[in-house]
Amino acid sequence: MFKLKSANLQVYIMLIAIAVIMVFFSFATDGAYLSARNISNLLRQTSITGILAIGMVFVIISAEIDLSVGSLMGLLGGFAAIADVWWGLPLPITIIATLALGLVFGIWNGWWVAYRKVPSFIVTLAGYLAFRGILIGLTNGTTVSPISGSMTIIGQGYLSDITGFILGGIAVIGFVLWGHYQRRNRQQLQLNVPPLSKDFSKYALFAVILLAAIYLLNDYRGIPFPVLILSILAIFGLFLTRKTAFGRHVYAIGGNIEAAKLSGINVEKTKLIIFAMNGVLVAIAGLILSARLGAGSPSAGQNAELDAIAACVIGGASLAGGIGSVFGVVIGALIIASLDNGMSMLDVPTFWQYIVKGAILLLAVWIDTGSKKKM
Repeated sequence: MFKLKSANLQVYIMLIAIAVIMVFFSFATDGAYLSARNISNLLRQTSITGILAIGMVFVIISAEIDLSVGSLMGLLGGFAAIADVWWGLPLPITIIATLALGLVFGIWNGWWVAYRKVPSFIVTLAGYLAFRGILIGLTNGTTVSPISGSMTIIGQGYLSDITGFILGGIAVIGFVLWGHYQRRNRQQLQLNVPPLSKDFSKYALFAVILLAAIYLLNDYRGIPFPVLILSILAIFGLFLTRKTAFGRHVYAIGGNIEAAKLSGINVEKTKLIIFAMNGVLVAIAGLILSARLGAGSPSAGQNAELDAIAACVIGGASLAGGIGSVFGVVIGALIIASLDNGMSMLDVPTFWQYIVKGAILLLAVWIDTGSKKKM
């Protein structure tokens, strides 16, 4: 009961934090912060950090860390740009090759961590340096551009107004059906079931927020394609963590690795899969980044690993392992992007932006540590 209340409280605190940030920057920018155009840009910024954070949270829950995701994202985005611009490969082949390369690099990291027992901090720190070096070597230190129009859709495309509302309606129906399915299962198991009015209020709130957000985005150009990708990956991540044996194994390994081994969990295989999956998600983020920039840059992805880790910690993941949620890290990514976006609009000096984000990260870790002591 305490853990449930604590988790709910953390979600409420994050949502309140987002509301406070948006109200503050809205007043500071005379309403420009909450314009349809800026909200669209904000969500596109959130997409890249959010996708990296989804992969990172699985790594962190398993009590590991990955410092290489920023450099790897830059490398894979640069590779996609080279395949598109220099080699002229068709877009499907470029996407498949980039995802496959992300999988290979993810497996590489995972093999060293899981089977060679090298600490993930060291393995991924080596990757942080090596991947950046490979990127600079591949691009000869120059920007690879311009990316083809078909590829830029990945990072700059928008869904039509009607398509956005159709997908929103499908999401609302799916949410209601899933809630009904869970309610029926709890009744069959003779567990406590919340009042129907409470469930109805939850469904109505979800529908209002989602459809209002779609309406706002349609007021500009529609739902950004990267936001759709983030939403699909977040749903998939939630399903993995909550409804699969693999998800339970990840939490078990992070909570107590010795107990996980004794219960028959193949720890090495699970960690290898975690890093492999993380590599694929980094590849997706790299594709979006290069498509959004319209180029592959030797400096792309710098410090992205810090934003991903910060999003995970702010979202409730514990660096000690065993605790974290996909929903939480997506909200954490939104908080990071909201701060970046607002401070950029106010022309806050870059050094202050780093100081503010560092202070928030420290505060989040301090709160997490304090909550564990109370338990």
